[in-house]
Amino acid sequence: MKKIAVLGAGAWGTALAIQQSHRHQVFLWSRNAEHVAQMQHDRCNRHYLGDFPFNQNLTVVHDLAAALDGADLIISVVPSAGFRRILGEIKELGCRTPLVWACKGLEPKTAKLPYEVAKEELGESQLCGVLSGPSFAVELARGLPTAVTVAASDEKFAAEAGAMLHGGNLRVYTSTDVIGVSVGGAVKNVMAIAAGISDGMKFGSNARAALITRGLAEMTRFGVALGGMKETFMGLTGAGDLILTCTGEYSRNREVGLRLASGQTLEQILQQLGHVAEGVHTAREVFRRAADLGVEMPITCEVNQVLSHGQSPRVAVENLLGREQKSEVV
Repeated sequence: MKKIAVLGAGAWGTALAIQQSHRHQVFLWSRNAEHVAQMQHDRCNRHYLGDFPFNQNLTVVHDLAAALDGADLIISVVPSAGFRRILGEIKELGCRTPLVWACKGLEPKTAKLPYEVAKEELGESQLCGVLSGPSFAVELARGLPTAVTVAASDEKFAAEAGAMLHGGNLRVYTSTDVIGVSVGGAVKNVMAIAAGISDGMKFGSNARAALITRGLAEMTRFGVALGGMKETFMGLTGAGDLILTCTGEYSRNREVGLRLASGQTLEQILQQLGHVAEGVHTAREVFRRAADLGVEMPITCEVNQVLSHGQSPRVAVENLLGREQKSEVV
């Protein structure tokens, strides 16, 4: 039995902690002391995940040092906006435990992907990687089959981390394409907002299928321009995660799009949602970085216009439909 420190007690962090606690000792850490006390009392995370019970192998803590002490692996599930901060705190504690992150976005203001932030904060020699794939927290916690990918530039570490996490209802594949896996996890959230807008405006299944397919093309162009492998985007962390997030009932980013289509403001939506929807700030950062790279991303552009500049969702759809005719494969 290994010790795993899961940092971040939102829905996905809690679901991972529950799933891994069937085979490992797990310390689930949260920055919010009141939330920790409530979970310790209830032995579940009602606020973010519901009544899924914690077993005896799952310990909830507010003390980061206690969570990290003796850990064989760290899984950071804090949002992208807080990723640099938690890495800095890990570094201050002198902890060099191998780490994987499960956030899916770009850092606000810098437009950097998590692997770039990790490299800056922890250095080139730190063993780290990304955990991503089509995965709703509720389904993992229920024990339903789920498949994800661990990617690390160090192939041996990817294999070791994958082997540690693999088991039960969680099937873990490995990859060395950290860039491609990271891009897939981030950009699919932007596309899910677009799909939610389309569904909310009752544009039908044809439109949704077109958005997913053209969204995959955008995601691939962007990822390859950054150095990712084209093949990665046909896998779990590309097409798989994109399809799930654009169609699934538990998708927070799709929910943002649905509510935008109903006429709610972004401020109202974020106040009511109760969870982080990474696609909201990621759209702006992907748009900026794609522009710097000269990568064409029309769907991302229109989503950003809606989120950051108050453009009407209907105008965004009209702009996409009104683009000039072109070859599908370029």
